[in-house]
Amino acid sequence: MRRAVCPGSFDPITNGHLDIIARASKLYDVVHVAVMINKSKQGLFTVDERMEMIREVTGEYGNVVVESHHGLLVDFCKERDIPAIVKGLRAVSDFDYELQMAQMNNGLSGVETLFVPTNPTYSFLSSSLVKEVAAWGGDVSHLLPPTVHRALVQRLAEKAD
Repeated sequence: MRRAVCPGSFDPITNGHLDIIARASKLYDVVHVAVMINKSKQGLFTVDERMEMIREVTGEYGNVVVESHHGLLVDFCKERDIPAIVKGLRAVSDFDYELQMAQMNNGLSGVETLFVPTNPTYSFLSSSLVKEVAAWGGDVSHLLPPTVHRALVQRLAEKAD
């Protein structure tokens, strides 16, 4: 079976993330979405909430497995016999950082990284930017799956109380 992983924090998952996952799901038999845990960062959504949102919006693909991981991505890959990481690239500035990560990951474990150019519609999109705009009352509904947008609006309203 051809297996790959799409890693990220997904706080929350955006249409840009979903585009990369959907495209990877057409190329691989199984796509693992790894919600990476960074204990030094406080997310807006819990890891379990993020995983549930991802499962909901990727369910139609039929070959996406959603898991969380704390530690090195290469260890996640080794534990599951995953030979490839799929990463979306939004801009040249992403490439500099992602190339270093790809080379480090390959040097540590032999895992390959495949870069997928982001759909131009989402080239500016990040979870952080979406959260910031939404927190100031901006309309980000076109940047998120509808269920994720509702969850974001609700969470921001809870935080404002």
